[in-house]
Amino acid sequence: MLKFLKGVVAGSGAGLKDLPYNIGEPYSLAWGSWVHYRGTSKDDGAPVSIFSLSGSNANDGHLVAGRNGVKRLRTVRHPNILSFLHSTEAETFDGSSTKVTIYIVTEPVMPLAEKIKELGLNGSQRDEYYAWGLHRIAKAVSFLNNDCKLVHGNVCMASVVVTQTLDWKLHAFDVLSEYDGNNEAATGPMLQYEWLIGSQYKPMELSKADWSTIRKSPPWSLDSWGLGCLIYELFSGTKLSRTEELRNTANIPKSLLQDYQRLLSSAPSRRLNSSKLLENSEYFQNKLVETIQFMEILNLKDSVEKDTFFRKLPNLADQLPRQIVQKKLLPLLASSLEYGSATAPALTALLKMGSCLSAEEYGVKVLPTIIKLFASTDRSIRVGLLQHIDQYGESLSAQMVDEQVYPHVANGFSDTSAFLRELTLKSMLILAPKLSQRTMAGSLLKFLSKLQVDEEPAIRTNTTILLGNIASYLNDGTRKRVLINAFTVRALRDTFSPARGAGIMALCATSSYYDATEIATRILPNVVVLTVDPDSDVRSKAFQAVEQFLQLVKQYYEKTTGDATGASGTGISLPGNASLLGWAMSSLTLKGKPSEQSTLTTTNTSAPLVSSISNASSAMDDANLPPVRVNSRTDFTDLADHPPPVSPTTSTDGWGELENGLHADHESDKDGWDDMEPLEEAKPPAALANIQAAQKRPVSLPKSQGTTIIEINYD
Repeated sequence: MLKFLKGVVAGSGAGLKDLPYNIGEPYSLAWGSWVHYRGTSKDDGAPVSIFSLSGSNANDGHLVAGRNGVKRLRTVRHPNILSFLHSTEAETFDGSSTKVTIYIVTEPVMPLAEKIKELGLNGSQRDEYYAWGLHRIAKAVSFLNNDCKLVHGNVCMASVVVTQTLDWKLHAFDVLSEYDGNNEAATGPMLQYEWLIGSQYKPMELSKADWSTIRKSPPWSLDSWGLGCLIYELFSGTKLSRTEELRNTANIPKSLLQDYQRLLSSAPSRRLNSSKLLENSEYFQNKLVETIQFMEILNLKDSVEKDTFFRKLPNLADQLPRQIVQKKLLPLLASSLEYGSATAPALTALLKMGSCLSAEEYGVKVLPTIIKLFASTDRSIRVGLLQHIDQYGESLSAQMVDEQVYPHVANGFSDTSAFLRELTLKSMLILAPKLSQRTMAGSLLKFLSKLQVDEEPAIRTNTTILLGNIASYLNDGTRKRVLINAFTVRALRDTFSPARGAGIMALCATSSYYDATEIATRILPNVVVLTVDPDSDVRSKAFQAVEQFLQLVKQYYEKTTGDATGASGTGISLPGNASLLGWAMSSLTLKGKPSEQSTLTTTNTSAPLVSSISNASSAMDDANLPPVRVNSRTDFTDLADHPPPVSPTTSTDGWGELENGLHADHESDKDGWDDMEPLEEAKPPAALANIQAAQKRPVSLPKSQGTTIIEINYD
């Protein structure tokens, strides 16, 4: 056969040369006289299956039956019947003889027997997979018998193939015929090509060619017998060789045994209809069948049913065969999310199922869906994407982030929900390093400038921390223009004490980007005043920062005067500075709960990147006051009574408009945040106006009553 195909491909076939598919290697098994080949499309290389059937002349009986199979496969469409793509007939010459070959091109499939060996399933997982497969084939048979009044005639393991998504599909339609039981005048064979059926698969009435009895029997009688043969071959692991072997029920599951015996009843009229098998069989009541069935009719379920199902799905998937989860459930889930039939909890299941995939498969099966979901207007989907961004963010390429993801994520910066604004801000820890400089300067920094004066103190604090973390990804000019103004003019003067603490630590963590002049004239004067801050934690950080920056200036002086050898000018920090950046990073990526009222947890410097600054806090000197936890929705009116000490410099809320009284020649300070186009906002909201007013308020002594204490750990 291979030699023959090589001759055909060489150009002697009038029909084959127009076949837009390449013929590959054959499988070892196929139904009847057909040969099953792997194949690919010549256009895009997509995989296909190619079936060929050869005969000595155009009137060969096998070819005539084959043409019947081609016609039936082309016209009968059902999700559980093999999908037809193309067919052709080629005439070839081999010496003095002529050969005619029929080719059928279908979706890519594999013989069932080979796929079972490849999967290697055992125990309950094997039984669940078999139940699901038999469920698919029983539906196909029921469709033919009950809906179309057609008789397949040879249902067996050889007539079943498996798709790439592990679906079982029925094919081999060469014997397929109309059921003519209502035609009293009919006397000849109802199945014109019944001679193609192996004798071991024929029930008694068909073996005797008793067409009168067959016509009086229900249309499913022959194919119900075939289903019984398929069940026997499936569980015995061997091909049926004699009809008598069907009596051996040792390998048939107990939950299926009674139905198996009814399918193989000696009386055709008493054989079990495949539709009744689907409705009543206990064997099909398992997790895999129920899960896939639910997914396939998802559009018919209400929102409560969907939510309940998808919340259970991640744990349920662990109990199902991994190959089926990855090749069947995962594509179903991705499709339902893309087309809007799935709810937000389905995203958690998608990411968990995809976590076992290789990087290449993940990029093909999961990432395209995630990227499409970023364009969703469903707020719950957007929240879910941002909450789980640490699970897939590293798999996104810089081009994907810059062109497809960030434009949609950026909408969250201006969302009316403080929770969504905060999640959007936190997501930048993963996305910002993949943004182009143009997007950074032209878009991201504008949003961060606005968020540093957000009405939510937790968001203002997180913005400062994020700036400290992404500083290394900014170019030198942008760092000069942004960092000092953002940390000193805004963060150090914030009414929220954790925001001031974050500003100090961000300055320390980015100390390598400042020269001695900037430290002496712009940083130290603003930090020193915080050594008398009302908050003890801020005071402690301020003293550490002062010591660090003084040491840097001293090292610079020693280097320039030649008093020290081998000392570096900048970027040298005191012991313990290494933990400052770690604190900032660990404070940014807590997975918040989808609620505006989420409680803030305590921040720890040694923790991995899984906590949030939203609960940033400080301990007041008055130890008698009970600690109180604060969340992103807390009213911080008590803290307004304790503004930070006023800096020696005065400034507006813009990052770039700094009027430094120490050096009048710092014109570069004026091209900062406010030199960018402001985000469209004519007037600040009332809450923001209060914050800005508080930042300009003169120093006042703290009141002993009504003070709110906020806990935090900076180990």
